Order: sequence, then C-alpha cells, then structure tokens
Amino acid sequence: MTDADFADFDPRVGLAVAVLAVSTSAILVRASDAPASVAAFYRVAMTTLLVAPLALWRDPGAFSKLARRDLLAAAATGVALAVHFAAWFESLAWTSVAASVTLVQSQPLFVAVGAWALLDERIIRGTTVGILLAVGGIVVMSLGELLGGGVGPRPLYGNALALLGGVMAAAYVLAGRSLRQRFPLFPYVTVVYAVAAVCLFAFVLAGGHPVVDYAAREWVLFFLMAVGPGVFGHTVLNWALGHLESSLVSVSLLGEPVGSALLAFLLLSELPGAWTLAGGVVVLAGIGVTARSRTGVS
Repeated sequence: MTDADFADFDPRVGLAVAVLAVSTSAILVRASDAPASVAAFYRVAMTTLLVAPLALWRDPGAFSKLARRDLLAAAATGVALAVHFAAWFESLAWTSVAASVTLVQSQPLFVAVGAWALLDERIIRGTTVGILLAVGGIVVMSLGELLGGGVGPRPLYGNALALLGGVMAAAYVLAGRSLRQRFPLFPYVTVVYAVAAVCLFAFVLAGGHPVVDYAAREWVLFFLMAVGPGVFGHTVLNWALGHLESSLVSVSLLGEPVGSALLAFLLLSELPGAWTLAGGVVVLAGIGVTARSRTGVS
C-alpha cells in the first residue's frame, strides 16, 4: 500500500483524525494497571503486527528497494520513538494527565529549531506566532496544574519525564518529515515501529517485569492502544508528514492535551479547572494561527 492509495484524501483531515486518536492514549494508559514499559511495548508491538501485513501485501519487495542509509535513519527514528513512549508512559504514573500530556507536547519548540537548522524550512512570522501562542497555552495549563495541587506523587520527576518524551517526539517528527519524502508509508512505519518494539522489549526485560502474565482486561487495553493511538494516530500522522510541513504537524499535535482533557471529563468525570480550560483555548488559537499561515489563508 502506497501514498497513491490515499491521493484523494485531504492530509489536513488525516491530521485531525490523528490528533483525535492520540488524544485517547493517556486515558488508555491510565486505565491500565500494567507497568509503563509493558504497556508501551505491547502498544507498539501490536501496531507493528497490524501495519506490517499491509506493507508486505501491496509491495512485498519494498523493503529490498530501500537504501541502507534510509533504513538506518528509520531505525534511529524507532529508537527515538521508543524513548518517547517509555518516558511519557512512565510520567503518567507520577504527575497528572493534563501536566504530562501538555509537557510532552512542548516539542514544537525543538521541532521549529530543528526544521530550520536541519531541513531548511523557513519559519514565517505567522507560524512563529502560532507556535509561541500554542506553547503559551501549554504553559498556562501546566501552571494551573502546579498551582492547583494534586499533580501526582512526584510531579517534578513526572514532568521531567514528559519533557524528555517531548524532546524525543521532536526528533521523531523531524526525522519522519525528512524520510517520508522518499520512504513509502507502510514500509517506513513498519521499520520504525519494529525497532521501537525491540527497544521497548529490552526496557521490559531490564525492569524485570512479567512479559505475558496479565489479565484479559489489560490485553484489551493494549489492543485499543495499538488500533487507536497507534494505527489511526501515529500511522496517519506519518502519512501526513509526507504531505505537510513538520511545523504544522507538530503544532497541530498540541490539540492532544485539549482532546485528552475532554475525554477525561466525558469518560472519567474529571472536570478541567479554569486554568486548563483557558490554556486549551489558547492552544487551539495557536493551532488555528499556524494552520492559516501554512495554507496562506488571510
């Protein structure tokens, strides 16, 4: 299956679907009682098993056509993705969902600098304003969590892990933007996810966690993580990276904290505080400004 199969699909719609899908991730992770590295491993491993047959079915010789340097770069991207998941999933055990999700999405700052330095992407004024506005909204949401209390047993540790996840997410987005210009979608995500799964399995073993001794409920949650945030989230995101600039994709992912907060309210009866609501509005405003600047809408 190639990008041509989706030629008539608007990448901005795909990006919206991806943001909605990844917004379910924190809720599913919180619902699981499995160790963070185990949940992360099975999410990525099951996602790999879902996308690999698509790559082999439509173009079984695609992997042999890939340049060695692209395979190595995709493997490095998989390592970054593994560290992103391991750090972020663990952060959810130590700080609040709102703080964790907002801090992990601080990656637009790193993406903007990296895109300018490595990919020669010109950051115009509207994009800069939109990114700064959206990041300002994240600061408001996070500050509200800190001032309101109840952010978890070790909030500084959890927040640091979320920020590390944000840095790794930025590396993942930047590498994906570059590689997706010449790398077919499903072979690309298969390599990246497979490498990430191997790394996460190593984390599971290093942590001394059981590999298979989990209740049926946990396996259902692992599968939902793979289908929702995995296939419809990260996989659609990787497709969008082949058609949209990394700065737009990155800042659009700032909608995840807003989506997660709404889902937490609907599914967990968690009513966001005034700071969270105010920050969410600012985040959405930043996304709107950036999207308009990238598409030339005035």
